[in-house]
Amino acid sequence: MRAVALEPVDALEVLILVDNVSDALLAGSDVARRPPFSLNPESDQLLAEHGYSLLLTIERDGNRHSILYDAGFARRTALHNLDVLGVKINELRAIALSHGHADHHGGLAGMLNRVGWRGLPLVLHPDAWLDRKLVFPDGREIPAPPPSHMDLEREGVAVIEERGPTLLVDGCVLVTGQVERTTDFEPGFPVQYRRREHDWEPDYMVWDDQGVIVQVAGKGLVVMSSCSHSGVINVLRNARRLTGVDKLHAFVGGCHLTGAIMEPVIPRTLEEMSALSFDYIAPGHCTGWKATHELARRFPSAFIQSSVGTTLRF
Repeated sequence: MRAVALEPVDALEVLILVDNVSDALLAGSDVARRPPFSLNPESDQLLAEHGYSLLLTIERDGNRHSILYDAGFARRTALHNLDVLGVKINELRAIALSHGHADHHGGLAGMLNRVGWRGLPLVLHPDAWLDRKLVFPDGREIPAPPPSHMDLEREGVAVIEERGPTLLVDGCVLVTGQVERTTDFEPGFPVQYRRREHDWEPDYMVWDDQGVIVQVAGKGLVVMSSCSHSGVINVLRNARRLTGVDKLHAFVGGCHLTGAIMEPVIPRTLEEMSALSFDYIAPGHCTGWKATHELARRFPSAFIQSSVGTTLRF
């Protein structure tokens, strides 16, 4: 496959708009800028939830442009956090959806209502529309509804359904499309099923799982993946394959290593990660506490604790 011509940027800022954790006392660093801390009970505070959303802002030739990667779970969480942080989204050029689970698309309608720009591109994989459910080993079944066509049509966005890679923002931002699976230990999402007419069938591959890649000049690739249902090692390998760039500067996002089904994958994942050289890793959302602790222990100089309101500048 011919490499995608991804234009390098001068800088990238990644605002963690929604995540599972909000820690007001985290220390900042050269890369991580933490939000101001307040003990005023009358002031609005940042909200955390089981969801994920990143606001990505690139800087190139003195210009700034932003895209939204996912929108969190509840309708207003991302909007609330934008207001608390005092962040405007006037520079928004596009929205990318990682996959069709509600903890990533639930806030879309509220966000689009706020933006109010008809024709704004929204990139998703066609499988994001699938009607799904999760069936756990104990027999529990949980519906996993897709995004609403009606809501998106009402807001007038330009939906781009694409299985392959998509370049945005003048070739500076790459939405990966479905991730090539090359590992023999990353199982996808074994509890997921999709509706097929009047029946259900296994859908463990989660082909709609896709990430976003930006190349920072002189540093390498910053890879963002909300859930990594493809497997985080597949995600990182795929980023290098797509771009032809070997240097991984940073990974930001979920590694999907939480819960009894996925925790057995942690040791092999850490082993494979050790073979991939990267400067920073900010695991969040569905990484899980066991994997997060192991990543912090294995990569102490690269590890950044994720938290709502944190801005990572690369």
